[in-house]
Amino acid sequence: MSDPIADLEKRIGYTFQSRELLERALTHSSYGEGRKTHRNYERLEFLGDRVLGLMTAEALFNAFEGADEGALAPRLNSLVRKETCADVARAVDIGSALKIGRSEEKGGGRDKTSILGDACESLIAAIYLDGGRPAVQAFYDQHWGSKIEDLKHKPKDAKSALQEWAAKKGYTQPRYDLRERSGPDHRPIFTVEVMVAPLDPETGEGKSKQAAEREAATNLLAREGVHVR
Repeated sequence: MSDPIADLEKRIGYTFQSRELLERALTHSSYGEGRKTHRNYERLEFLGDRVLGLMTAEALFNAFEGADEGALAPRLNSLVRKETCADVARAVDIGSALKIGRSEEKGGGRDKTSILGDACESLIAAIYLDGGRPAVQAFYDQHWGSKIEDLKHKPKDAKSALQEWAAKKGYTQPRYDLRERSGPDHRPIFTVEVMVAPLDPETGEGKSKQAAEREAATNLLAREGVHVR
């Protein structure tokens, strides 16, 4: 009989020393109908999110020499968001190895973006704890390496992309409003809100009003599943 967890190890190219750690990384909070006797992946998800952020920040820092924070931040956001993690989870079919409750199973939980994104982060943490940085770096390079390469192509300005996308959708043109200016005078931080009816507004921060507007546009596009190229 096939072992879903062993099969997953083959797909990711890594064999765990601690089977218990891997099983915990694949256990959703609904498993056992939420009974606390089952340790779920939420703590691992917390760690995995930070490990993923560090590896991505380092990869972008090395790939885009001379790029400032304003140019790197939206790229980082696009690489660590739940949708991207869920895409990786689908690529290695984490869903088939998940331990989830019956109600979540009936609701299609094995293919939910939110669950798969969280499970991918918990798997990253588990690989990191079990095999250290080299093991998790190999997993990262395999699944995020090509995404970093794609970003090396000069992306379209996020504000222009949002304007074009909104027009195609028949939505109102973007409106940017300054919501807050914080920090000392020599290092201000601007918070800008972008409105595109009928969508919910989105915010962005930056060291200039223009940078904050670009981040707000990037965040709104990312939320709607639109990739800026």
